Amino acid sequence: QVQLVESGGGSVQAGGSLSLSCVASGATPSGYSMGWFRQAPGKEREGVAAVASDGSTSYTDSVKGRFTISKDNAKNTLYLQMNSLEPEDTAMYYCAAYVPGGSWRKIYFGYWGQGTQVTVSS
Repeated sequence: QVQLVESGGGSVQAGGSLSLSCVASGATPSGYSMGWFRQAPGKEREGVAAVASDGSTSYTDSVKGRFTISKDNAKNTLYLQMNSLEPEDTAMYYCAAYVPGGSWRKIYFGYWGQGTQVTVSS
């Protein structure tokens, strides 16, 4: 069983930055990806960024060049550095450790954190 705890959300003005962290307790099974997903009110949950088991990274187009995902294996921690935030980035952000299902955006099986709120005002 993997438990994930996110932190670092908050409120910021457009153009500002936030850094999210996700600490995993319990070893993440080999072959699992780790990623950040978000869900805005009235919208479906979407993939933001992910790190595959081979270390490769993926980003959704709207955050490329602004967000950076990284992982510290020694600390069992996943990070998301978010710069140049836009009001459209406002959402609940979730950390996941998962087995991808055909795409890094699709979760075949995995574990979720409880989420951390990010609010960007214009």
